[in-house]
Amino acid sequence: MSKQQRDALDALMRGWPLDLGGELTTQRPLMQQMMTSHPLPEDVTTEPGELGGVPVVTVDVAGAHPTRVLLYLHGGAYAMGSAAAAAGLASELSRRVGIRAVSVDYRLAPEHPFPAALDDALAAYRGLLDSGVDADRIVLAGESAGAGLAVALMTAIRDKGLEQPRRAVLLSPWADLALTGASMSDRAKLDPALTADALRRRAADYLGDTTPMDPSASPIHADLAGLPPLLIEVGSHEILLDDAVRLAARAARGEVDVTLHVTPGVPHVFPGFAAALDEGAEALDRAASFLRAAFAT
Repeated sequence: MSKQQRDALDALMRGWPLDLGGELTTQRPLMQQMMTSHPLPEDVTTEPGELGGVPVVTVDVAGAHPTRVLLYLHGGAYAMGSAAAAAGLASELSRRVGIRAVSVDYRLAPEHPFPAALDDALAAYRGLLDSGVDADRIVLAGESAGAGLAVALMTAIRDKGLEQPRRAVLLSPWADLALTGASMSDRAKLDPALTADALRRRAADYLGDTTPMDPSASPIHADLAGLPPLLIEVGSHEILLDDAVRLAARAARGEVDVTLHVTPGVPHVFPGFAAALDEGAEALDRAASFLRAAFAT
């Protein structure tokens, strides 16, 4: 692990022009540009399509298992981001697991407030099942808001009586839209990417008239019993640190097999910087090992 790498990444993120709480007409294309500024590796191909009426992008890596799928939910505070922009991180994870990824283009707020994103995620999961992919061949992953959405999706899958995916990886989950974690304030100076004010604005966009205590919007309040094994990755420099810690505790109370890994000195969704950060590559390796174990039996 390199302090020089961590310091360089911190400086880079503090200099970003992206403002998560800024005007969406400006920030959405800026985020898209930033997320797609590096071309995908030559052995990665993407293909747009749909599942259950929801737009998706299928991400194929050379040599991937043809019938196993990683269903991926992107971040962006429910108001930014896209399935295509998430293809880079999804492919890095799917490459390590040896399976294809399907990234979901769920509808964004404020044009489509809660529960539109959750409805789309569930429709895409149903569509994947309807396409002939068995649930025991599906694993799930998400980053930031997408990680919180992944938890809400799994509770909806349980409540609808559907079979769960085998395992799920949650990268820096945003799981409390009321922003009540102590890390919102005590990690504020350490976090180079997120601010409570920005998340508060995006939470209002997503929630509309819904209370932030709704367990389908803030899964730290959900009954998580019956969920598959979870791996939660978070950095110690995140204002969302307590979201991850409390989500893990909530899962443990529900008798869920849950692993929480806190990496010191790294920022939000640090696995996304694996090319420049040793800790990011190590986190992706851990996540891949965790997901591969789903197919070992």
